Order: sequence, then C-alpha cells, then structure tokens
Amino acid sequence: MKITVVYASVGAGHRKAAEAIYSCLKEYYSGIDVKLADILESSAFFFRFFYRGGYDFLVRRTHLLWSVVYWLAYFRVSGPLIRAVVSVINRLCTLRFSSSLINDGPDVVVSTHFLSSEICAGLRSSGKINSRIISVVTDFEPHPFWISEGTGSYVVATQEAAGPLLERGVEPKSIKPLGIPIDPKFSADYKKDELQARFNLDKNRFTVLVMTGSFGIGPIETIVDVLCGDFQVLVVCANNNILFERLKEKNYPRVKVFGFIDTVNELMAVSDIIVTKPGGLTISELLSMDLAPIFISAIPGQEAENAEALRKLKIGITAKDAHEVRDRVVFYREHPEALEEVRGNIARIKRPLAAREICDAICKGSI
Repeated sequence: MKITVVYASVGAGHRKAAEAIYSCLKEYYSGIDVKLADILESSAFFFRFFYRGGYDFLVRRTHLLWSVVYWLAYFRVSGPLIRAVVSVINRLCTLRFSSSLINDGPDVVVSTHFLSSEICAGLRSSGKINSRIISVVTDFEPHPFWISEGTGSYVVATQEAAGPLLERGVEPKSIKPLGIPIDPKFSADYKKDELQARFNLDKNRFTVLVMTGSFGIGPIETIVDVLCGDFQVLVVCANNNILFERLKEKNYPRVKVFGFIDTVNELMAVSDIIVTKPGGLTISELLSMDLAPIFISAIPGQEAENAEALRKLKIGITAKDAHEVRDRVVFYREHPEALEEVRGNIARIKRPLAAREICDAICKGSI
C-alpha cells in the first residue's frame, strides 16, 4: 500500500500531526510505502511566501482582519464566493504538487491541513487520482474550509466536533472521531519525582507551566510577574529570544525559564496546570498529559473556537488578562476537587493513541 501524508507548513500543529501519522506508519506497519510531503514546498514561490508569512502577520498583527476573513467563510452567501476564489488560486499555485501526486498514484492520501485536503480531494473528484482521501482535522471545531468534495473520511477530535460537518451535509459515516494525532511521548509514563529532581523543583509547591506556542506571544511576562511570588512557574519562551533574555535577567524566585525545547512533555509531566494558547495540537497534547488548561491570547477564529469547544466540555477556561489567570490558578490550588473534576472530564475525551488508531483504520480500510 502506498500512502502519502501531506500537510501545509503554516504553524507547527499541522506538521506535527502529519509527522505523528507518518512516524507511526513507518514504525508499526510493514509493507507500507509511506511518504511525507509539505504542499507548500513545491508551490509557487510567491504563494508559499504569502501563505506562510501572511498567516503569521495576520494572526500576530491584525487580529481583526483575520477574524473577519475567518467568519465570512461561515456565511451561506459569502462563504461559497470566498471558497471559489480561494480554490482557483490554490489550484493554480500548487500545480507541481498535483502533478507529483498524479504521477505517484498513492492508494491513500492523508491530509492534516485544509489546503492540501482541498487540492487532493479535487484531484480525486475530477478523476485524476483514485486515492482514498482522508482529512485529519487538527482543531476541535472544524471550519467549513475543511469540507471538500472527493474527501472519503474526516477524522475529528471528538464526537462533538462532528456537529459542524453534519450541519453542512457531510455524511455521518464519513466522520470518524478518532482524535488528533500527537507524538507518543505525550502518552508515555513518567516518574514525576525524578523529573522534579532533575529540574530542581519543590515537589510540594503548586507548579504552573506557561507557554504560548512557537511565537512566544501574549502577556507571558505579566503572567509570570503575578504568579512568581506564590507558585512555582515553568515558562517556555520558544522562539521569542527577546522575551527569554528579559525573563532570565529578572532572576525571578521559583521560576524556570526555557527557550525553544523539544521536551515540553517533561515539563507537562511535572506541572499541575498549564496556561497556554488553544491550538489544536497543544490541546491534544495537554489532554493526553491530564493537564487542566487556562487559555490566553487565542487567535480569533480557530483558536477561539477551540477554547469555546473545551469550555463546553467543562475542561478549559479563557482568561481575559494575567490577573484572571492568577485568580484561576489560586482557585485550582485551593480547590483540588475542582481540578480533579476537570481531569475526569479530560479522561472522557482524550485520545492519546489517536495516531495509532488512525493508522490502524487506514490499513484496515475502515476510513
């Protein structure tokens, strides 16, 4: 069986989900010829530049404009028009990828971004490829852009996430609530006391992990300021080197400052709660680690929708500022029963083995 796993390198989440599936197929399934592809790598230069850079600029600098574009796609009048214009541009700018996929002729295409889902499903519906098209939705509230004629199956995070797809006419049998695929390190067993000793942490002090993705944006410094006196704080600045240096210079008591690391799973394992942005992959990772989230700095659109989905599931809350973050952390520390209730709700929806379950379904032909 030939399988192509494709994503678009816009933010880290889509790539990480694709890599989780690709690695799982490579490790556990013999007789599989699997390839991993970034649809933007072979796209037109200007398209690749603006798709990546434009997204970063919109979500970091012009939240209002991004929000308007995102929500217009939901409306029955404006949505199809926006989709039609965008689809023409997408097809013209990804011709090299399409040609490569046609020549390669995989049996299955697994896509973790709506751009690649649209292009691959379009090739299928036009008869240019015969591949099964599987879209793995990497958010907890699917946007209409994920829906494309020619898609065989939609893998969603939860049963509740099927609702928006059903409302827009997707057949129930095509929707599979198998979860969002994550790296298996987030479902490993950890010896908390050993990790606490390695990070030189006080095991008797309530520990808060603060991280906001690869950009390291949001009121991180203010949050650390209001938490550092009463809590043990682990803060990940990721690629925000300016923030990293500034926090290191402050030499906070009981605060550990990290730059870009690939062992955030270990920090999650020693934390009681996490303050973070509601990205789909981040949520799936923290759920796997049984961490109650407090969301901040949600990007209007998909992240705000993710946060709302978790609120409805009685798992996450969104804080409007650093002081509300502190109030909630204090509440959880003083009411451990509330924290246990959240963890119980997490246990009902988390899918730590989603990558393996998705791969099993692919190889069995059930999706």
